[in-house]
Amino acid sequence: MKKINLLLKTIFAFTVLTFVGCEKEEYKLGEIKAPSAISISAEIVGADADNPNGDGTGVVHFTATGSDVITWKFIHNGVERMVPSGKTTYAFSQLGLNTYTVSAVAIGAGGSTSDSATNVDVLATYNPPAELVTKLTTGVWRVASEEGAHMGVGPNDASDPVWWAANPNDKASSGLYDDRYTFNSDGTFTFSAGGDSELFGKVIPLERDFGGDRGQVSVANNEHENYPVTQDDVDKISGTWYITAPGGVETLNFSGLGHVGFYIGSHSFEILDRSASQQISLKNYFADEGNAWWWKITNKE
Repeated sequence: MKKINLLLKTIFAFTVLTFVGCEKEEYKLGEIKAPSAISISAEIVGADADNPNGDGTGVVHFTATGSDVITWKFIHNGVERMVPSGKTTYAFSQLGLNTYTVSAVAIGAGGSTSDSATNVDVLATYNPPAELVTKLTTGVWRVASEEGAHMGVGPNDASDPVWWAANPNDKASSGLYDDRYTFNSDGTFTFSAGGDSELFGKVIPLERDFGGDRGQVSVANNEHENYPVTQDDVDKISGTWYITAPGGVETLNFSGLGHVGFYIGSHSFEILDRSASQQISLKNYFADEGNAWWWKITNKE
């Protein structure tokens, strides 16, 4: 019995010491370092010695840099856009020569912030049609898979995809049809790879721009039908959109890895036809193979 009592006393004493030790233990958070050395630079498209304010498109690429930065936020005219990469594009459409202020806010550990701003003098001689902007910013867009020739390929100078055009739902086994595209009115572009988190595209640009084959084996025509993507990849595809009209041809442009449809590493799409109420026809160019691709996108649910 004495041995049992001694054992119980020992256990009790050990338990008390353990609790006392826990009460005295202190937890300290690591040092929260606010972002530092913040800077923002601007590249006005088409600017040169003769045209210091750009080529009239009003397009400016901004790049923010700094130390101890987790993510970035850009602000112009009171409108905020989150841009993890620190790179974004604005298309200023106010006609004439105007001065714009853009701020970059660096967000660091614990929500700490630092910021920097820059002023740019930009010339804009092109203003995209209001009805086109309204159309693009209405609803969520996708490849019109139920339509014939919703994608196709042909020579660069062709007016139609004379080499091949898809039948309805021709590529249902690929990662294409559940991709979604949202053109926001503040100029940001949101991409979703759908439930499968996959892209469909050509091997060369996919592996070059996203990194390696990711365990995929190319199928016919040097393509990856189900190329897996991460949230980081989706963030690189999401970004900004803007419209230009080089040579009078309305063109839909994306920053970063932004695109619609089958991925060929092209981020500018000529607008061929936008007369249908819920459909737009597009064309872009595949530099690696020297051909063109045609697309039909729709905002029908």
